[in-house]
Amino acid sequence: MIARLKGILDEIGDDWAIIDVGGVGYFVFCPGKTLQGMQKIGESVVLHIETHVREDHIHLYGFLTGGEKEWFGRLLNVQGVGAKVALAILSVLTPAEIGQAIAAQDKTMIGRANGVGPKLATRIVTELKDKVPAFEGFEASPAISGKPSGGSLAADAVSALVNLGYRQADAMGAVARANRAQGGEATLEALIRGGLKELAG
Repeated sequence: MIARLKGILDEIGDDWAIIDVGGVGYFVFCPGKTLQGMQKIGESVVLHIETHVREDHIHLYGFLTGGEKEWFGRLLNVQGVGAKVALAILSVLTPAEIGQAIAAQDKTMIGRANGVGPKLATRIVTELKDKVPAFEGFEASPAISGKPSGGSLAADAVSALVNLGYRQADAMGAVARANRAQGGEATLEALIRGGLKELAG
């Protein structure tokens, strides 16, 4: 299986790129954000590759970061989500934004991607609710800043709620919703209070 490609960007299209590796051109499907992050034609590029082998084809899917590749795999585990839809989601949302949307059960945010209707968006946030890595997305969010104890305010608030007996996934969603409701300027105490209110609602 091909896990990584390091070569020269030879050609680029709407949802694909051709990477020249030692004179061999690899056709790789990529999300929009990956394509936007590539250098100019003729310059070097390194892509994390997900290889899909079927009876009638071999498809390569390329990503600039390991986080994008990981979310691609998670999304494919949701019923009704194929490679095309997973790429569409990764074209409009960063891995951190996907994590935030799922933690907050924000199906509208997921629904921004082409081909993702309300029902599918609901299924995605529901099925992946317990698969968001701890605090994923919070550290990358400029709206939740300040790191009093080695982590973000949101991570500290989630930790506090978990210590009170709430499930981590539920605590993450509650804190994300509380922060959004308070305009992204909440203090740690306000995040905890808001999270408790969300959990009680």
